[in-house]
Amino acid sequence: MQLAPIPRDEKIRLEALQKLQILDTDPEARFDDITKEALAYFNVPLSTVSILDDKREWYKSCQGMCKTKEGSRDISFCGHALMSESLFIVEDTKLDPRFADNPYVLDFPFIRFYAGMRLLDSQTKQPIGVFCIKDTKPRKLSASDIAAFIELANRAEQELNKSEIIRTKA
Repeated sequence: MQLAPIPRDEKIRLEALQKLQILDTDPEARFDDITKEALAYFNVPLSTVSILDDKREWYKSCQGMCKTKEGSRDISFCGHALMSESLFIVEDTKLDPRFADNPYVLDFPFIRFYAGMRLLDSQTKQPIGVFCIKDTKPRKLSASDIAAFIELANRAEQELNKSEIIRTKA
């Protein structure tokens, strides 16, 4: 298993994340609506808007097979997607040496497919989170699926950058 890489400018990225004051805030319908729409459109069991700090992947929204509100960043799929400048897709995790022995593949939630797109802070252009879908079976996305995914990710990014996020903490 390959651990999620750390960006070269991690300190700047974490400063941008800290300024957003989004970590550990209450769930919000505007994010949940996007992840619910992803579940329905893609017929997948899991969709998240994940925010990545230095050690964890924290879920601003998690729909589907969610047991926790966060996970370890170093083994997260979103930690890899955070580094990708385009849509990050793993069609079959068991065939990808980066993920074949990942705990999230071998145990709950038994991820076999992953698609994620990083979400940027509008002011610094630093990646602070990831919108993703996960499935328990391998799959391919069609061109129209990719377009729909990117549109949902763009909506999540727009919501993330709205100033009214900075509010009550959970």
